[in-house]
Amino acid sequence: MHQLSFTMSDQDLQLVIALGLVIIGFIIYWFTAESAANKARIFRRYDEQIAKANWVFFQKYTGVLFLGIIPLIVALLLLPYRLTDYGLGFQNTLLSLAWICGIAAVIIPLNINAGKRPQNLAMYPMIRVNIWDKRLVLLNALATVSYLFAYEFLFRGILLTVCVQTLGVWPAIAINVAMYSAVHLPKGPPETIGAIPFGLLICFITLTTGTIWVAVVVHVILSLSNDYLAVYYHPQMHYKLKQ
Repeated sequence: MHQLSFTMSDQDLQLVIALGLVIIGFIIYWFTAESAANKARIFRRYDEQIAKANWVFFQKYTGVLFLGIIPLIVALLLLPYRLTDYGLGFQNTLLSLAWICGIAAVIIPLNINAGKRPQNLAMYPMIRVNIWDKRLVLLNALATVSYLFAYEFLFRGILLTVCVQTLGVWPAIAINVAMYSAVHLPKGPPETIGAIPFGLLICFITLTTGTIWVAVVVHVILSLSNDYLAVYYHPQMHYKLKQ
């Protein structure tokens, strides 16, 4: 048996910081965004239909804070990497666009087919408002884009980058996919299991393109197309886009 050493190297510290940002950030985000007290406070303050939307906006922007802004600040202060190292560069643009178009061509038809299923309509759209006007459509898009950018920056930016640099490619991908799948547990087996192949693909694309933009854009397409198709298919919801 090898003798244990508890000496922490620079690479060990980087890994601990990156994992800590994901674990602690997600725990704080989850318990804040799922707080019954916070939800009750919003529903006491606003009309029911407005409160339903504001509650989801609160959840998503809480995610922006604890999964994006705070990890970004900590990473810039404590980790020896630049923003471009975290995938915020614009290299390999054509390859990224090809990936985005190819995946979108698969995702959108799948969402069209799955969007009308009762189990999907029971969960989506997250904003359970009957009438979707132009303002709500735009605000939902803004909140979703902001949240998913923060989400992907944490998982495919900070976590994946630090794990690759300290552990190597395949251990980094394994950790990333495992944690990515685990945070989908509250959404049920289909999304938890589906996060495994999706996470593998997104990790591969991120590493080969050197950017997180494909992950961000594809995730946004997946989420928004599912949301707006669910509104279209939902028997109690409809669009009111013309004034």
